[in-house]
Amino acid sequence: MTVYDYKELIPEDMKKRIALIDVDGHNYPNLPLMKLAAWHKRRGDSVEWYDPLFHNSAYAPPFDIAYMSKVFTFTPDYQYPVNADKIIKGGTGYFYPDGGDPLPEEIEHIYPDYSIYGITDTAFGFLTRGCPRNCDFCIVSEKEGSKSYKVANLSEFWRGQKNIVLCDPNLIACPDWKDLIQQLIDSRARIDINQGIDMRLMTEEKAEMIKKIRVKAVHFAWDRYEDKKRIVPKFKAFKEITGWDRRKLIVFVLTNHGSTIEQDLERIYTLRDLGYDPYVMIYEKEKTKKGDPVRRLQRWVNNRVIFNTIPKFEDYDTKY
Repeated sequence: MTVYDYKELIPEDMKKRIALIDVDGHNYPNLPLMKLAAWHKRRGDSVEWYDPLFHNSAYAPPFDIAYMSKVFTFTPDYQYPVNADKIIKGGTGYFYPDGGDPLPEEIEHIYPDYSIYGITDTAFGFLTRGCPRNCDFCIVSEKEGSKSYKVANLSEFWRGQKNIVLCDPNLIACPDWKDLIQQLIDSRARIDINQGIDMRLMTEEKAEMIKKIRVKAVHFAWDRYEDKKRIVPKFKAFKEITGWDRRKLIVFVLTNHGSTIEQDLERIYTLRDLGYDPYVMIYEKEKTKKGDPVRRLQRWVNNRVIFNTIPKFEDYDTKY
């Protein structure tokens, strides 16, 4: 979101009408919008979702500020006019790759207003930002920095909810990983670590601590086929230490980026044999054609019923 001097923009004694627009849709909660909603409500402003059917009426007064947030570059821009005196846009979808200016500190670290999405029993947030990998297919290092660093304690966005969705890009690369994982353990909440934990950085100590988390799911990533000799023993060791089944062990498999279909299949079969659940991600999917084999590969793997029923890709590829 664009940084403004909010105290000049909105004097304390002047209450405002605020509109929110989640340009990507409402399928996944937008953290900046939830934080902006919380900040504005705290100061007494009215906050509501923008509805073009009603708010673009000739009789509708303009909002004082409309916030438009877009995370994904492939999401089409908002197609309706916005009836507001000031429009503030933010997010990687608008400002690729750096995401534009950050939220002011007092808003960035506010407890999110989950109610705007009707969320009651789940908390969403980041304990860390940044990643040391500098992968050319990922914007995290350029956007957030090439070191993993702590940005919050769990209490900043969690207040006893039963579930926590953690969005950190590389949690165990952070020097404070032990303290942060202990916070997750102590919460006793069901944790979904929804980004790819870097298995290349896994150690026995880290695996033993992660094992103590009440986990809903942990996501890993095997992006480069060339990491096979290094990464497969770590996958095997982590499985042995935790004893978890494949429902908790999901591995993103990057395809269409420096690997052949044969190499993709080798990773998929290896992960399945090790007791993990592979999940195919296609690099620049929008640039692949409908009949591209990598799209068929994704449909086969990511549909769990099909993947568990048809064990070999060639059988799926020739019949469906």
